Amino acid sequence: MKKLISTVIRYVPRKYLQVLSPVALRVLGFFYAGKGVQCPVCNKEYKKFLPYGRGSSARENALCPSCQTLERHRLIWLYLKEKTDFFTKNLRVLHIAPESCFITPFSKQKNLTYTTADLESPLATVKMDIQKMPFEDNSFDVVLCNHVLEHIPDDYKALSEMYRVLSPNGWAILQVPFFDLNLQKTFQDDTIISPQERFKAYGQEDHVRMYGQDYPVRIASVGFEVEENLFVKELPKENIAKYALPASEILYVARKN
Repeated sequence: MKKLISTVIRYVPRKYLQVLSPVALRVLGFFYAGKGVQCPVCNKEYKKFLPYGRGSSARENALCPSCQTLERHRLIWLYLKEKTDFFTKNLRVLHIAPESCFITPFSKQKNLTYTTADLESPLATVKMDIQKMPFEDNSFDVVLCNHVLEHIPDDYKALSEMYRVLSPNGWAILQVPFFDLNLQKTFQDDTIISPQERFKAYGQEDHVRMYGQDYPVRIASVGFEVEENLFVKELPKENIAKYALPASEILYVARKN
């Protein structure tokens, strides 16, 4: 199963996966029926979650067959519920490259004015380049941008645009992958252009950089106040196991003062 999923996500473009994968994953879910883990987004229970990832980095117990959350999505959901007013306050939300696991529940929230946006995704209602957004200044109270910036040629422009469209006191969750936890400085080489070279350099064919420990400095450079939030460390160990959460993932919460 791990090898099959790894092959599919490596060679099938994301925009097709977003359309085709829900049905296939629900079928696979029948074979994982049980009571070992629970997804806090859809509340479905399984013996364990499906594996997910590429090659040797594929992770066991990661992907919910029902709503397609991964570990980071379940962590973000719990953070939004327990540490923010996301589900209670009237908020204008911009969700960039929206994950299917979030679209339905967020769309149902009557307190949210919810906008989804992406350059290619068939799930997004607004087609846009994150480096040049078609929104006025101060248009949103919350921006969600999860594993997007590593694909963007100029991430500083993208960050500046997110800062611009956020209202004063607005906030954003800005997650990126970290393939090398010991990397001090973000690595980017614009001469690396082939998919094979990018996979070797950055861990994925469509990435254009590998982020290092200076990531929060990059966020702050456009004006944000950055919080490196270790919410997961506040949770009971039994909840971390129950929801199959990442044991040490930092949530990068950026605020516009």
